[in-house]
Amino acid sequence: MATISDVRATNQSSRLELTWRGLALGALITLVFTAANVYLGLRAGLTFASSIPAAVISMAVLRPFRNATIFENNIVQTVASAAGTLSSIIFVLPGLVMVGWWSGFEFWPSFGVCVVGGILGVMYTVPLRRALVTTSDLPYPEGVAAAEVLKVGMGSRALAGSLAGAAEAGRAGLLAVVGGSIASAVFFLITQTGVLAQEAKKYFYIAGGATGLGVGLSLALVGAGHLVGLSVGLAMFFGLIIAWGVATPILTSLHPAPGVAEALATGVWSHKVRFIGAGAIGIAAIWTLAKLAVPVWNGLLSALAASRRTASGQGDSLPRTELDIPIGIVALVSAVCIIPLALLFGSFLSGGVLAGMMIPLVLAAIVYTVLAGFLVAAVCGYMAGLIGSSNSPVSGLAILTVLGASLILLALSGALGDAAKPALVAFALFVTAVVLCVATIANDNLQDLKTGQLVDATPWRQQVALCAGVLFGAIIIPPVLDLLHRANFFPGEPHPLAPPGSQTLAAPQATLISTLAKGVIQGSLSWDLLGIGVLVGIAIIALDEVLRKTGRMRLPPLAVGIGIYLPAGTTAAVVVGAFAGWLYTRWANRRPDAAFSSQLGVLLASGLIVGESLAGVLMSGIVVATGNPSPLQPSFITSAFESPSEILGAAAFFAVIWLLYRWMQRIAMRSA
Repeated sequence: MATISDVRATNQSSRLELTWRGLALGALITLVFTAANVYLGLRAGLTFASSIPAAVISMAVLRPFRNATIFENNIVQTVASAAGTLSSIIFVLPGLVMVGWWSGFEFWPSFGVCVVGGILGVMYTVPLRRALVTTSDLPYPEGVAAAEVLKVGMGSRALAGSLAGAAEAGRAGLLAVVGGSIASAVFFLITQTGVLAQEAKKYFYIAGGATGLGVGLSLALVGAGHLVGLSVGLAMFFGLIIAWGVATPILTSLHPAPGVAEALATGVWSHKVRFIGAGAIGIAAIWTLAKLAVPVWNGLLSALAASRRTASGQGDSLPRTELDIPIGIVALVSAVCIIPLALLFGSFLSGGVLAGMMIPLVLAAIVYTVLAGFLVAAVCGYMAGLIGSSNSPVSGLAILTVLGASLILLALSGALGDAAKPALVAFALFVTAVVLCVATIANDNLQDLKTGQLVDATPWRQQVALCAGVLFGAIIIPPVLDLLHRANFFPGEPHPLAPPGSQTLAAPQATLISTLAKGVIQGSLSWDLLGIGVLVGIAIIALDEVLRKTGRMRLPPLAVGIGIYLPAGTTAAVVVGAFAGWLYTRWANRRPDAAFSSQLGVLLASGLIVGESLAGVLMSGIVVATGNPSPLQPSFITSAFESPSEILGAAAFFAVIWLLYRWMQRIAMRSA
């Protein structure tokens, strides 16, 4: 099996890491991935993590260069993933158009939100790296997957000509990644034809209410479930039971409505149960922050100590893998970011009904952004380490952020009357957009830094690459957003500029978050569901602490809250992957070559994520090029085929999972 020591032996003597070539390639990949993510996010409310596809593309492009190293490929994926994750700004920014405050997306305000929030996110992850990556046992599924892809891809070349046994192990690992990638890519593309459904689901009435069962037929989510492990998988399953086995049936029975069970159940989950999940995530996040206080503080002290040693000329005594951007520079950059932040907020308020209160509102917005941004960055980093960047419910924290911003602004400007409320709603969304950029960058960056740790990268070089990625993404996102808006329009937009017959971009998160801001400021939001979620979260925290003291399997509260908040199909697929991974690892641990056999399972899971991610990029390009949301679906696939496609899809999904893990067992036995 290719290990990092094998790769290091080949690359260490000429350590090419942060290169112009790598930055340029990362910028080019950013152009495609960020545009695709913006479109998919507006259309379906989903974005994909671009680090693994970027790593695969980077290795393919740089492979002809004999001096290409694993470290340079790591920089490329770091740049691309940092830029791609900024596309999550579409969870908030379109809300300004929906409430009628903006008529489009001007470059400089949109660029400013992305670049200032993104750079703050990078700076906040510097001290968090030690607390959440170096000294943490969080699984970081996508970070581990990206590292395995890099090690296997570069290791196959490093092992050429080595001992036959080592070469065979390297080939087995590469086969696991490539085979898993092909299987998940082909399966994903078949689901796009409609022959196999993308989700198998069943909704029904029960005890006067309605609920349902479903599983997303995504092999990438199965791979993520394998990597997060059984404990997190069971916690998410517990959240699934709370959401669909308890809350949805009860709430639908309390508010019965005629119609189809699916419409009733999904409507109640979207507008009620999801807020219970948001409340549970909120209290779990606060609890997580409390537990992280000591390691984060120790991380800050460690960063300060490292900075003092470097300043006194003792920097050579520090391990290269502990060389972050000096904490003094981090503090200086964070402080300097306040200047453009103040200009952004002041420019937004100038000339409007809130101009007379500009100074207190701007000061409050800056303090809230700086403090809430750090807290949300820590929680997002923890959640990314727990279940991966792609599955981390950043929009759940955006809900809490917009609630906090709206309450603060409402308290400061209560005497202005109803005339100021539309402006307050818009400003709350604008502030939330900046905090969301901080959160999403932290959500992704710590995953990247975990990859760097596993491939022996230099942290400060990666952190510089993260800043470059933020800049590239901030340049690309505003024109893409504006272009899409000029050709389409958003729900509730007062005066859509799009031509007749153009499609609506649903932008589900932005719709929800703008509704929340209006609800708080206009006094129409029901707080009872969030309060119920907080109580549920407190009960889960207490149960987890009891389990911790008994030494039994834990029930991570954040994972339970995530299980309530995420769509049932997403949660169920991750649970399937966690259980499948547990069964395979249990088999592997009984073998004499347990470490090698278990590693093959990790590589397979990594491949499942890689393949579907690349296929998702390809599919996004086809959708954008054709203007057809279902370009691969033939005309004879109609709604009448929905039930057969679900049966076929579910059968094929579980059959492919069984065949792939059985294949890994055979490879392990043959390569031992």
